[in-house]
This record gives sequence, structure tokens and C-alpha cells, in this order.
Amino acid sequence: MTTLAVPCPPEEFTNPNAVKVVTALDGRALYFSRATIPFDRDQIGYAGYRKHLGIYAYRKAALERFAALPPGLLERVERLEQLRLLENGIAVFVADAPRDTIGVDTEEDLVRAEAMLRRL
Repeated sequence: MTTLAVPCPPEEFTNPNAVKVVTALDGRALYFSRATIPFDRDQIGYAGYRKHLGIYAYRKAALERFAALPPGLLERVERLEQLRLLENGIAVFVADAPRDTIGVDTEEDLVRAEAMLRRL
């Protein structure tokens, strides 16, 4: 499976509706979270947070396997379906998207999306 991410805007670092992702050097997702990850324990000013866009590309076999798996504990805790794959050892590769998008998950998001469409 492959998905997309962009640099997370500072105003969304702590927003639980902006899902953050951390990856290995090869682009494989290590974890997705609604929390601000990685945690800047020593407050060094880390600004490399990445925001997951929630767009997926699957091979047919991977989609069938995903659909057959029950939700795991991490998925139920975070309410993030992509964690089902990670919990089951299925690699998720994260590519860089050219720009951010607006995910419509809340009423506030809908208002932002409508405003953006009006401007277009």
C-alpha cells in the first residue's frame, strides 16, 4: 500500500484531525497518530512533522487482505484504519504530495472546503 503526506503546517501540529505520520529512511511508515509525533521531548524546536493525506493506492491482493483483517487494538484506540496494516506487518509506503488538501472530517473542515471551492 502507498499513501501520501505533506509537511504539516504549524497550526495543525496539535490538531487531532490532522493525522501525523513518521517514516523510516526508505519511506515505509513506522506509525500514524492523531498525536504530535515524533514527540519533541527536549523542545529543540522540531518542525519536520508530516501530515497524512488519507489517499491510498493498493494492489488488489493487499486490499483484499486488508478487508479480511479485523480491526486491531491500535486502530481502535487511534481510530485510524491504516494502523490495521502496520499491526499485521503489511508495509505502507509514504510518498510526498506536491501540496496539502483539505480533509473533510468535521463541520469546520466542510466550511473551509466550501470557501476554497468558492474561490476557485
